[in-house]
Amino acid sequence: MAENPPQVRLHNSLTRRTEPLVPTEPGRVGIYTCGSTVYKYAHIGNLRTYLFGDLLHRTLEYLGYEVRYVKNITDVGHMRNDDHDSIGGPDKVEEAAALAGRTPAEIADFYTAAWLEDEALLNILPADVMPRATDHIDEMIALTETLLRKGLAYEVDGTIYYDVSAFPDYGKLSGQRIEELHAGHRVEVESDKHDPADFALWKRAGEHRLMKWPSPWGDGFPGWHIECSAMSLKHLGERFDIHTGGIDLKFPHHEDEIAQSEGALGHPVVGTWLHGEFLTMADAKMAKSTGNVIRVADLAGLGHEPLAFRHLALSAHYRSKLDFTADAMHAAASGLARLRRAVASAPDEPVDLASEPMASYRARFIGAIAEDLGMPAALAVAHEVASANALSDAQRRALLRDFDRVLGLSLDAPSPGPAALPDGATKLLERRAAARAARDWATSDALRDELAAMGVEVRDTPEGQVSAPSNRPPGRADGTTT
Repeated sequence: MAENPPQVRLHNSLTRRTEPLVPTEPGRVGIYTCGSTVYKYAHIGNLRTYLFGDLLHRTLEYLGYEVRYVKNITDVGHMRNDDHDSIGGPDKVEEAAALAGRTPAEIADFYTAAWLEDEALLNILPADVMPRATDHIDEMIALTETLLRKGLAYEVDGTIYYDVSAFPDYGKLSGQRIEELHAGHRVEVESDKHDPADFALWKRAGEHRLMKWPSPWGDGFPGWHIECSAMSLKHLGERFDIHTGGIDLKFPHHEDEIAQSEGALGHPVVGTWLHGEFLTMADAKMAKSTGNVIRVADLAGLGHEPLAFRHLALSAHYRSKLDFTADAMHAAASGLARLRRAVASAPDEPVDLASEPMASYRARFIGAIAEDLGMPAALAVAHEVASANALSDAQRRALLRDFDRVLGLSLDAPSPGPAALPDGATKLLERRAAARAARDWATSDALRDELAAMGVEVRDTPEGQVSAPSNRPPGRADGTTT
């Protein structure tokens, strides 16, 4: 830990201002990120959010802060409709398990492993702690009991609801007023609530539900929002510095977290709230529910190195939308290759980063990342270094390798070629693409089966068919889970 790390400024979603980061403990920063709901593969839109968390993690460590980074795994409690507190509604993990003929634990384990493999492909550093919701049921029950005792929650037939009218600051993150929140939940809600804006902390389990636990109110399971309050408080304490997530989590998830955590403790818990914007495709939000998705593992089949996507993500500020297109990815790949050439063509000699003109470039890079994670400006400095006549080859290499501690682009690595396919697979893929173009679905399906027998998985995405070595989830013979 540096004695006096440089000042960092971040845009706090709660205050709607860019403010200096003032850690609870000088020189040390605690971060909580809402992680994946592990019932399907994560897509590159999800991964853009985790990339932004990774850049925050890397930036703070680069600047000399000691970081404790917590990113949770949601393996229970996330309902099919995030805004619906229906007692009988399907849990996403349990529903996926039923469709696949597997247990919820098997589904959660499989998709957790797949998510972490995708993160590794993008050089996302592992979190210090990755708590699972199912390992923290006792903490969720205890927190719910506290809210009941303080008059902030009420019980209806084994289900516990948070009473938003009892928390005067409800809506301060999203900016919505109580009368607007009914529309914010957008769906029909149970008639047993005191108010439609109230949300469930604990839900009574139906007769056939698999994922349920004993509680003071009978067998049940946690609401989605209580999970993150319980896990963040356990692993980061009653006051911590930064909470991150996608912009879509600001309401209701993060709003409800604030109500739970602050309601239970009686004081603010999170110093700074950070929210990353969407990744879009053809200007439409990428979402599992619409099928408008691409996995990190699909990128190679589309002719893109995964780290080219990381370069693309660096080119846009985390609070700006980013559109994923083939042209943008090709430009990102060219930029990545240019930086790698500058490193590969230089001798690996010791240089002093504090000497001029290196110190000036490094100061500009630090200034960019310290000002609300200004990665586009930082990336521009890196590209300037790659062609700077004022620098020797060894100086360029040293600076770029230093910057790469934040950028995470593996600039020392050669750009990989396309993954090799089994003999004959390329011709089958060409025949299948032609069949799909002719709308000959029977032939297309037959060729997919033939490729699967060769160990080649084929998926159809908005960018076309992609192929990769088979990595089927637990389920039916064709790998289908949903």
